[in-house]
Amino acid sequence: MLVKMQILKRGVILFMFGMFFSLVLNLLQTYREIREDETPPGLFDHYSSCWWVLPVCGLTAAFVGLMYPVLDSHLEEPLNVKSEWSNVMRCVAVFVGINHASAKLDFMNNLHMSLTLAAMCIGLWWLFDRSKSGFGLGVGIAVLATILTQFLVYQGIYKYGKADFMFMRSWLPCIFFSGGITIGNIGRQLALYDDKEKKD
Repeated sequence: MLVKMQILKRGVILFMFGMFFSLVLNLLQTYREIREDETPPGLFDHYSSCWWVLPVCGLTAAFVGLMYPVLDSHLEEPLNVKSEWSNVMRCVAVFVGINHASAKLDFMNNLHMSLTLAAMCIGLWWLFDRSKSGFGLGVGIAVLATILTQFLVYQGIYKYGKADFMFMRSWLPCIFFSGGITIGNIGRQLALYDDKEKKD
């Protein structure tokens, strides 16, 4: 019963993180696409027609964050980086920085932007994860989320204002990858905290 309550608590926390990251990413990207003479949209304007985006991001974050520690224990792969909250917060800061770079920095072209963000994402993985399972899960998340996003945009359920690669933005897989690593680190840290509580 205690284990189920801990998993439920972790799932709720990860759900909230997923919704928060969705809001931050949307806010950064929305402000990139408006011109200086336009009135900035409200925080939730984008979600008026796509109300399902926030809960889907929350549920995905809960699933990914709960999967990382399960995969770690199943593969018995030792972590090569320190597992502590300060390290997790640095990972979150780098993830938000990658999102900020995709929204605010001007690149020569979309290929240059995508390659730069891909290098930053691999750097995030190297600094805060370094596990084969983490890299594999991050790539898997990026591929599946990109395919699902393309399907939703193709069906007209969701849309991007300035699509540049198969109905969507070319940097989106990088954001999915870095988001998966970040949520995975949060999930691992929450699982470690629960393990310490059980031992005490």
